[in-house]
Amino acid sequence: MKLLLSILALAFAALSVHAAPTTGQKTLINKNSEGLALQGYDPVAYFTDNKPVKGDAKFTATHEGATYWFSSSAHRDLFLANPDKYTPAFGGYCGYAASIGKVRPITPELWSVVDGTLILQHSKGAVELWEKDIPGNKAKAEKYWPKLVEAKAGKLNPLDGLLGRSVLPELH
Repeated sequence: MKLLLSILALAFAALSVHAAPTTGQKTLINKNSEGLALQGYDPVAYFTDNKPVKGDAKFTATHEGATYWFSSSAHRDLFLANPDKYTPAFGGYCGYAASIGKVRPITPELWSVVDGTLILQHSKGAVELWEKDIPGNKAKAEKYWPKLVEAKAGKLNPLDGLLGRSVLPELH
């Protein structure tokens, strides 16, 4: 029984680490147990409609192991033509959290597009802290994100506690 549980745990962990097809790099993407990203929101709508719009399971696409839903076939086609333009930064996790070396969930209605990149936030408090220094916070998040991916990819639960410390040694 222990062997079976160990094998299942390893198999689940292997499914949580995704290799980018061309680079072989680890990825860390915010998705539910069925592989759905953005809690079913349409990533293209943030750009074209200037608001979050729930997607429809009739219009789907998969990118880097995550499934995205779209509100229309036109949005799906835009995504398929350039998925990196529309996928959210920091694996779809909270941008402010990434700027302080953490991985936190998101609220799809708390978002901004910064330099053409979709950035989501966890809470109104995170939005307020992010907006105090958008360029500085974005630069820190971009610096820490690859280290967070390296530390957290493949973990059963990669989320950090709200009050806990970062896993990154340079932030202690």
